[in-house]
Amino acid sequence: MDVFLGLSASAGIGLGKAFVVPTAQKRAIPQKKIKPEEHEAHWTRFQTSLQKISAQVAGNLASVKNDKVQSEIFETYFLMLNDPEFLGDVERTFAASDRTIEYILSKKTEEYAEKLRNSGNNYLAERAQDICDIFGRVLNDLLDFHPFDINQVPDGAVIVAHEMAPSDTIILSRRKIAGLALEEGGVSSHVGILARNFGIPAVFALNKITQHAKTGHVIVVDGDAGEISLNPDSTSLADYENKIAEQEKRIALLKEFRSRSALTKDGTKLTVLANIGTVEEAKIAVKEGADGIGLFRTEFLFMSENTFNEESQFKAYKTVLEMMGDKPVTIRTLDAGGDKLVPMKDMLVRQEKNPLMGLRAIRLSLAHPQQLRTQFRALYRASIYGNLKIMLPLITDLSQVRKAKQIAAEVRDSLAAEGIPFKADVPIGIMVETAAAAIIVDHLATVSDFFSIGTNDLTQYTVGVDRENATVAPLYNEMHLAVLRLIQTTIIFGTKAHIPISVCGEMASREDGAKILAGLGIRSLSMSPKLISGTKALLAQYTLAELEAYAAKAVDEE
Repeated sequence: MDVFLGLSASAGIGLGKAFVVPTAQKRAIPQKKIKPEEHEAHWTRFQTSLQKISAQVAGNLASVKNDKVQSEIFETYFLMLNDPEFLGDVERTFAASDRTIEYILSKKTEEYAEKLRNSGNNYLAERAQDICDIFGRVLNDLLDFHPFDINQVPDGAVIVAHEMAPSDTIILSRRKIAGLALEEGGVSSHVGILARNFGIPAVFALNKITQHAKTGHVIVVDGDAGEISLNPDSTSLADYENKIAEQEKRIALLKEFRSRSALTKDGTKLTVLANIGTVEEAKIAVKEGADGIGLFRTEFLFMSENTFNEESQFKAYKTVLEMMGDKPVTIRTLDAGGDKLVPMKDMLVRQEKNPLMGLRAIRLSLAHPQQLRTQFRALYRASIYGNLKIMLPLITDLSQVRKAKQIAAEVRDSLAAEGIPFKADVPIGIMVETAAAAIIVDHLATVSDFFSIGTNDLTQYTVGVDRENATVAPLYNEMHLAVLRLIQTTIIFGTKAHIPISVCGEMASREDGAKILAGLGIRSLSMSPKLISGTKALLAQYTLAELEAYAAKAVDEE
């Protein structure tokens, strides 16, 4: 038996026969020069191929109309194929060039993809694969190039490949795929997202797995451990089969926790909320038994549209608030800039040497107050439809909160003058996600209605580690004593000031993290909707005293 270590992209254990996807052949891009009189014919061919692929994408969209996640993927592709900015750039460059349309399209596609890869944001970096995939299909048609058809993979197989194109992920819903084992791919890639959505175990970043696995080999994908076992012996195989049986029982058991409150073994109640980025994720949160929305990341709404105006925002916020009823919905103002680029012409962000330390989040919003006013207007208009809370990201100074609240007050005055209904007493709180905020949290309590600890950035900034940088990723540790003590400081001073405190970072969904946070005094945890039931089940195993002892040991560790 050979074992390969990788990156867990989707939990669970999958067992089946490997289907090794052949290494993709590289398409040859003609770079020959063309005559001016040939431009029209080349551009006509491009338009024909573009329309053909658009029609195929529309067909794919119709075939997955009942699956929102896949629908959004193909909707994204359709928008890319009809993006006037990209197509205009291609047309202008081609008109000024003496090279083939294939060469210009290939060059422009890679140019745009490289901008996304260098954005400093993992979500946008993964979208680089999307643009290469969809315009790669246009290039294939132009060149009459026919790559491997993913639909040849049989039911029950474990797909082993260098990578999977996002457009190939439709197979995940059409076939009973046992698992994915890929050499490339990120946790936030469309392939990773869909694997989790369909409950398909997946491990990525597997070094040279395609060179060792052969089609027909028995293979186990352990998404819990982040490893692959190739040709396991009979004893190991029996162990995996038992784990799969236990896994199925656990999934059935966790469904019972959806309708339960989160209680410790001795009855202490906690609130378990959901982190979402889209309206559709709110539906999943309701299904998974969330007590509300602890973090609505609005930047993903802006990323999906070139212009996300007041009316579009209002409709999205209203929908989620109505969906959640009386349950709280915490909506974060735009956390963009630097590492999260949004395609807004009136809010352009310059390339920065160190974007995570640059003009982003509340800094960017205050630098472009009109955008913040527009978002506040949409939020306040939607406030009458539910239990809204507004949260400001990346706060490091009291003045930032005061300026944002002043803009909010001006918006309320404007809405009142216009006779537009809204709730005037919507709580405005902040994210505690820097050491600066945690250290002056007693002062921030004087201008904040609530705190939400963002452990992802808090860890990154505190230990000085870029969590997207593979060379230093092992140093990124949410359980670092410095991080835990900053969280403890926030809890102590926040509680003293009677400020409600929650945690919305990834730490809240991890077993050790949830136990420590509950033991330190946190009573509100927010996480990915799919992890809510598991967290409720975890907390039910311990008394409050046991959790407090566990946390005390972690914080006092030398």
